[in-house]
Amino acid sequence: MSKDYYKILGVSKGASADEIKKAFRKLAHEHHPDKKHGNEEKFKEINEAYQVLGDEKKRASYDKFGSSFEHGQASGGYQGFEGFRDFSNFAEGFNMNMEDLGDMFGGFGDVFGFSGSRTRGGKSGSRRGSDIEVNLNIEFSEAVFGTEKEIKLNKSILCIKCRGNGVEPGAKMETCRTCGGKGQVTRVQRTIFGQMQVQMTCSECGGEGKTYSHKCSQCGGSGVIKDIVEMKIKIPAGIDDGQSIRLSGQGEAGVKGGPLGDLYLRVRVKKDPRFERQGFDILSRAEIGFAQAALGDKIEVETIDGPITMRIPDGTQTGTVFKLKGRGITRLHGGGRGDQMVTVTVKTPVKLNRKQRELLKELEA
Repeated sequence: MSKDYYKILGVSKGASADEIKKAFRKLAHEHHPDKKHGNEEKFKEINEAYQVLGDEKKRASYDKFGSSFEHGQASGGYQGFEGFRDFSNFAEGFNMNMEDLGDMFGGFGDVFGFSGSRTRGGKSGSRRGSDIEVNLNIEFSEAVFGTEKEIKLNKSILCIKCRGNGVEPGAKMETCRTCGGKGQVTRVQRTIFGQMQVQMTCSECGGEGKTYSHKCSQCGGSGVIKDIVEMKIKIPAGIDDGQSIRLSGQGEAGVKGGPLGDLYLRVRVKKDPRFERQGFDILSRAEIGFAQAALGDKIEVETIDGPITMRIPDGTQTGTVFKLKGRGITRLHGGGRGDQMVTVTVKTPVKLNRKQRELLKELEA
């Protein structure tokens, strides 16, 4: 009885090739025998389903013949799934590109005992530079208005001498004899599936397709060197504590022409004892005397722009909040500034003399 490969992979019959590949990677990662809770039989079943549904011709035959799929393939040289399960009939002619399985096992080469350095989207042998994350401390006022900071990074940069190709200037270069300039070689590998022909990065040229007589004396052939780099960074007004700024291409240099990594600046805003941030508003407190609260007055209030005069109306109670419009945080990407909210506390007089007591009693009456 034929198996339902769509059900095994958890996809519909109308699923696209990308959806089928995505489902296969997810399930293969989950059930791989090297995993703690892996299942070898389930893993083989998933792979069996993908080898059919992942191939346009085999999938068409499977959809057409249904339960008779095995018999329908027999006349075409396909020997049914018993031979497929142990891969014994596929030692020759069965080609698997390891990139098709991506990094679902955290590095497919680690599972099968080989490695490659092909960067997706880049040339063989190249590798993307690492990202860098740096904490950057700024003052409260700098977060409000924005600032410019100068930082120093010890990072990998492109080798000046060889311009990143790893070759000593003037050295002789020629096509790799091992791979014929392709950067990859085909090998028969014994795996948990049986024997398979797999494409591997050429060890002779490191996937470049070329060999050279001398490596760069400055970088040792890697194409990158370590150096101290000074950078001026613009911090946007309104940035908050814990937010990050991504600077594309400012990370580590890529190896053998690989793309640059990115730089992530995680901003740490120092606290200001006078203010507290709430979104784009600033919260602060002001203390007034009993007479000021009762009769009204004008007081000096600290703002991020400096001290200003604020009017206290008569009869003001403890906890009253006054809004200072436009005295808050600059909104990111424009839109003006928030407000400053000043909470007033009325200071109750203590240790009153006799006359003061009598006056308060008269007011109460």
